[in-house]
Amino acid sequence: MSSPMPSPDQEALRLAFAAPLDRARATGLPLDRISLREHLREVEIGAFQQERGVRQRLRFDIVAEVTPDTEAILSDDVDGILSYDTLIEAIDVEMEAERLNLLETLAERLAARVLLHDRVARVFVRIEKLDRGPHVLGVEIVRARTAAPAIAVAKDAPRPRVILLAKGAQDDDGLSALLDRLSADTAPTVLIATPDFTPPSAANPMAQRRVSLLAVEQAAWRLAARDRRCVVVDSRTELDWSMRRGGLTVWAPSRLVLDATHGPTDEAPLTLARWFAETFHAVELVTPHDPGAGPVPERSARTIADI
Repeated sequence: MSSPMPSPDQEALRLAFAAPLDRARATGLPLDRISLREHLREVEIGAFQQERGVRQRLRFDIVAEVTPDTEAILSDDVDGILSYDTLIEAIDVEMEAERLNLLETLAERLAARVLLHDRVARVFVRIEKLDRGPHVLGVEIVRARTAAPAIAVAKDAPRPRVILLAKGAQDDDGLSALLDRLSADTAPTVLIATPDFTPPSAANPMAQRRVSLLAVEQAAWRLAARDRRCVVVDSRTELDWSMRRGGLTVWAPSRLVLDATHGPTDEAPLTLARWFAETFHAVELVTPHDPGAGPVPERSARTIADI
């Protein structure tokens, strides 16, 4: 039984990582190629629970087909070519952006970022996990400029005011009046609720982390149950959309914290509030605690009436 014919993309991938002579014979395309081979990085990635809190090695191979600038090459002008650093920088940026579950997502984002360069016509990306067993697991993709997903570049990102509510704020008689004032303000406000109970202890640090984060989220949903204006959001996309609309947002921290490459040092509500305020470049952080030193202006509000 004959083997099925490879698809055009499969053949393109095979040739991308094949010997130069094989590529030349098969394609005859007047495009140059630059490549990054066997670039190793250690990173936390993966959809399985056992991959949380564990760094594993990834191996990257990237080949970019570029439109040659003969004048720049002959004049030895480094500014007229695609630098190899562009490929490494794409990896650096995507590794720092957030923790990902899927190699496929990382490959798509890398390809899209490389294709931002004007001279790149097509890019091939191979990413492999080296520590998941006695084998190599990986993904390979090829993307052309016309088929590449757009990268959302944050421009004029909203800068919110962040308010850490004290314990028992859900039951405070002044909460409705506070929400009236905040809802009338067109500037974005993000509320972070403090649980009014002590979360149970867990022997496993990762389990304890989730228990503590879920306690904050439970307090957030209690706010939502108290007033329909308290809309709970957990993803960066939802937060950005909500803050651009102005008004109120209640933050549920688990998703952003667990996926952060540089997360907060612990899961105490005050630590979470300061981390969030710094991450989203808040204009002000209001807490029921004494102000702390940091990049975000901070003030104390002991009661809801002080906010």
